[in-house]
Amino acid sequence: MPCFCGMVPSLAGRFKPVMLPYEMYEYQRNNRFFAQIQNDMGKLGMEELSGQGAEDISPAYGGIYFSSDQAVLYRTNYTSRYITRILAPLISFKCHSTRYLYNKAKEINWTDIFAADNSFAIFSTVSNSRIKHSLYATLRLKDAIVDWFNEHFKKRPDIERIDPDVWINLHIENNRAVISLDTSLGSLHRRGYRARTVKAPMQETLAAAIISLAAWDGSKPIYDPMCGSGTLLSEALMFYCRIPSGFLRQRFGFEFLPDFEYDLWNSIKRDADQEIRGVTKGLISGSDISSEVVEAARTNINKLPNGEKIGLRVMDYKKIQQLEDTIIVCNPPSGVRLERDKDLSKLYGELGDFLKQRCKGSTAYIYFGDRELIPKIGLKPSWKRPLKNGGLDGRLAKFEIY
Repeated sequence: MPCFCGMVPSLAGRFKPVMLPYEMYEYQRNNRFFAQIQNDMGKLGMEELSGQGAEDISPAYGGIYFSSDQAVLYRTNYTSRYITRILAPLISFKCHSTRYLYNKAKEINWTDIFAADNSFAIFSTVSNSRIKHSLYATLRLKDAIVDWFNEHFKKRPDIERIDPDVWINLHIENNRAVISLDTSLGSLHRRGYRARTVKAPMQETLAAAIISLAAWDGSKPIYDPMCGSGTLLSEALMFYCRIPSGFLRQRFGFEFLPDFEYDLWNSIKRDADQEIRGVTKGLISGSDISSEVVEAARTNINKLPNGEKIGLRVMDYKKIQQLEDTIIVCNPPSGVRLERDKDLSKLYGELGDFLKQRCKGSTAYIYFGDRELIPKIGLKPSWKRPLKNGGLDGRLAKFEIY
């Protein structure tokens, strides 16, 4: 069960009055990291890590272990479309009590990571251990860090839950604790383009997975007839134009690693940004019945390079005359988080009729937040893939329209 801990942020800068010997921390000794990712996106994440140059890649519950140098770590944080965060273990140890957790945490020279003028937050998970409560474990780790700074500098760092300078992760499983630095500084699904949102938006990593599973390569136009706030269209744009997923992020947690290499990071970022390419008008487009929603999508997409090239219009999809020879992506209302009392059978039946009658030669990839709605569309899917969206156990279904 996860737990956050937080208070008020500090705006002051970072300093390092003390340095431990190089290669003191666990990730430095073994170059081993842990990438958190939804289990149903694990294969995509492993392929992505391999493409970045990571080695010794192995799946685990809730993520992927991998080995890499600093360059791969920085590049993966900046460009990954599916991973939510990457943890760099500082220390790991057998842990049967919060007192021992407190004492071990105080062995870390915390100024190697951040300063008393920085803010921090802790995210903890606990399972199958003598320590039962993640909240108590979080508080004891927080106490250890704050007390360490008080003892050394007579000053304590502030704790900020929403936007800290540093995220510390504590994971205790089977009485073994790992204290890590979150090198991503919060979930990587927060790309930074979602300035305006709508009810029940699709998570960005899920949208990226849908674009990938659609195997869209730009040889055909892609269209979202229920575009909402534009998440699928934004991820299609980022994919096609090779825009790094972290392009709009201002900071990363790896900048607080004791061996952070500023010039290397700048070089990696510069090289990735130089790969960005343009897109022709009409290749990526979408619509929605609500003018307010379309305006939100326009605001979000325009934050990205080439966003002005994406076609958007206010239109009920049922009034679209044809969408032939097109890749169609769509996230219709599921009734799980919206319209709970509404029978959606008619909506999905009409969507199926639209696909059959006006989308000849197209392939549709429809995300069902409620998998029980798949038969309502009246089409036989070529395949179905489990994909979670927040707490929804949804399915992506592929429909080939002849």
